[in-house]
Amino acid sequence: MNPAEWLARTARDKPGAPALFLATKLVSDYAGFARQAGAIGAALVQRGIGRGDRVALFLPNSVDYLPIFYGILYAGACAVPINAKLHAKEAAWIARNSSAKLVFAKDSPDSGSILSRDDTAELVILNSDTFAKMQRHDPLSWPVKMSADEAAWLFYTSGTTGRPKGAVLSCKNLMAMSLSYFADVDEVRSEDAALYAAPMSHGAGLYNFVHVLRGARHVLPQSGGFDPTEILHLAQEMQNVSMFAAPTMVKRLVEAAQTIGATGEGIKTIVYGGGPMYVADIKQALKVLGPKFVQIYGQGEAPMTITALPRCDLAGQDHPEWERRLGSVGKAQSVAELAILDQNANPLPANEIGEIAVRGAQVMAGYLDNPEANAKAFCDDWLMTGDMGHVDSDGYLILHDSAKDLVISGGSNIYPREVEEALLTHPDVQEVSVIGTPDPEWGEIVVAFVVAQSNAPTPAELDQICTSLIARFKKPKRYVFVPTLPKNNYGKVLKTELRAQLQQT
Repeated sequence: MNPAEWLARTARDKPGAPALFLATKLVSDYAGFARQAGAIGAALVQRGIGRGDRVALFLPNSVDYLPIFYGILYAGACAVPINAKLHAKEAAWIARNSSAKLVFAKDSPDSGSILSRDDTAELVILNSDTFAKMQRHDPLSWPVKMSADEAAWLFYTSGTTGRPKGAVLSCKNLMAMSLSYFADVDEVRSEDAALYAAPMSHGAGLYNFVHVLRGARHVLPQSGGFDPTEILHLAQEMQNVSMFAAPTMVKRLVEAAQTIGATGEGIKTIVYGGGPMYVADIKQALKVLGPKFVQIYGQGEAPMTITALPRCDLAGQDHPEWERRLGSVGKAQSVAELAILDQNANPLPANEIGEIAVRGAQVMAGYLDNPEANAKAFCDDWLMTGDMGHVDSDGYLILHDSAKDLVISGGSNIYPREVEEALLTHPDVQEVSVIGTPDPEWGEIVVAFVVAQSNAPTPAELDQICTSLIARFKKPKRYVFVPTLPKNNYGKVLKTELRAQLQQT
């Protein structure tokens, strides 16, 4: 089934329900939302775009985003969301790689360079007569029918180590993800509001489906992005707000709340994921904002649906295993089958570390036109995540970093996250990232990049805190103090850049 049918059904059953907001201003009800999507869909069909075709969105978050996205689905085509923070040349590469027939882009100096003279795709700028005419087109009365295995979203990975890969997400994948949200993450009611502060091209946008299905509100901050103080005030005015946030966003939101004396009034749920949330940080978040958090672990290849750590586990301070569970990413979601595999793809028992593998109805069909990447990504029908971890006897998954980030020093395995967790207990350490670097004696040594508070700790102090919490051989051999850590658009630390910095010194 075409996921756009959820919008069509909601618009039919609740036409006057408020749908799209710019801050607190109502822009459209569900009838208007569906009408605009149907008009864009009809304009695409008129251009010969339909099932099997791809249409790219190189757009920042805006109230136009969802109508355009659903317009693509209304036509039966596959949406290719591209992060608006990418360079126009990077966006152009994705547009060409996806064979997009049309690209929606924001009016900007770079827009004209998205397509070259040789490209046959049509470029539609939002601030143009062409787009205005598309919006005025006689709308499709109902979305084009699609089968469960047809592609609906081409999800491009962040590409921190090379060219991004396009994960083909089918209608079935997106529906499995959405239904698992209700079962494992959070219930959604019509009076709720989804707030889009993270890029709608990725995790935040994936959660639009559950809110459309329930006829909830969709709120775009006036700033169009993540401003912690703005979000705290907006949530207080809108009430029942849910949002997806990377751990770095959660940390900034908590700091802003402490600064202005806010308690997170109006925030219903913050789903966090996309990177490690350190125990000290989530403890502080719970203390300041209360039991509003749910953690998910997933990848673009298995969108948002590998594991979940529910609100009750995060808030259950009376449980004897509470602190240990805070350091996990929860249990397998209902739609996911989880396994820890050794180097020969054999399943490992509880508490043994191996590569995390997942399978289920939410797992992508594969990467677009990339058989080599598909061969590496799949082992039989298991998606190999590239992340290392173990499952404890209660079924909680504990991450031990990406396989490529494992440090092997003197023949011993060292997982950067446990070193980072130890260093973050020092009150003067604001952020830290640990990597390995080649060493002629040890093979690799541990190096810690440290962002300090105003009072920078000494290496001796950091050594002392490490030896009090972890094995001596895991202690960093070197500390590098930096003002900030390099991160991608989703808040993940770019360890490839840290390794490059070490090679230059």
